Amino acid sequence: MSEQNNSQPDGTTHFGFRTVREEEKASLVREVFDGVASRYDLMNDLMSAGIHRLWKASMIEWLHPRPSMTLLDVGGGTGDIAFRFRSKGGGHVTVCDINKEMLSVGRDRAVNKNILDGIDWVCGDAEKLPFPDRSVDAYTIAFCLRNVTHIDAALAEARRVLKPGGRFMCLEFSKVVVPGMDRLYDQYSFKLLPWIGQFVAGNREAYQYLVESIRKFPPQEELAERMRTVGFEQVKYRNLTGGIAAIHSGWRL
Repeated sequence: MSEQNNSQPDGTTHFGFRTVREEEKASLVREVFDGVASRYDLMNDLMSAGIHRLWKASMIEWLHPRPSMTLLDVGGGTGDIAFRFRSKGGGHVTVCDINKEMLSVGRDRAVNKNILDGIDWVCGDAEKLPFPDRSVDAYTIAFCLRNVTHIDAALAEARRVLKPGGRFMCLEFSKVVVPGMDRLYDQYSFKLLPWIGQFVAGNREAYQYLVESIRKFPPQEELAERMRTVGFEQVKYRNLTGGIAAIHSGWRL
């Protein structure tokens, strides 16, 4: 388990490439998403050339929603995963996000789509979920896990709230596995994305952080091992677009 992905003995952690006090990180992350909430989905389109939509579709397809399946989607404030899950035949969804601005965007989108029931919107922390033990059939987290202060605590909370036989799925930016592609991706990420963030969202710093946070996130096999450590079984992952992103799957048995 690489040290850079964990809190340090002196009570510090990383915020992108910066070192900050543990207790500071959540508020710093909240500020980032407060600043980009209204244009978050547009920025995802620009950052990934629209490919994030295919990645999310792949995760939902692998999850295989059913009418009897209840879902907790953590960090999904704008509703993207919830809407996809419902449209593919899934049951009730609870969207939990630490950021009230993102949840507000999600609720507005739901109203615009005439989705007036079947989704609850809850403000809560991935490391301390406000839900009972063994209460949901599935847990998803997309492009959020890298922003939490204690990844292992969030993974343990995910397992806690899942029913026996429940499934955990994480979609996240990951480590490029195609030789040569990593250098091109670095050029794109560090030179172009902050400029896009400035031009479209008026917030260069937020997108500089997002790029840096991707580089600090555990690579595929390390995340899989951390899932096993907190008790998930049958852990697997699938690389997407050469490893730019990956889907991890695990079960609470």
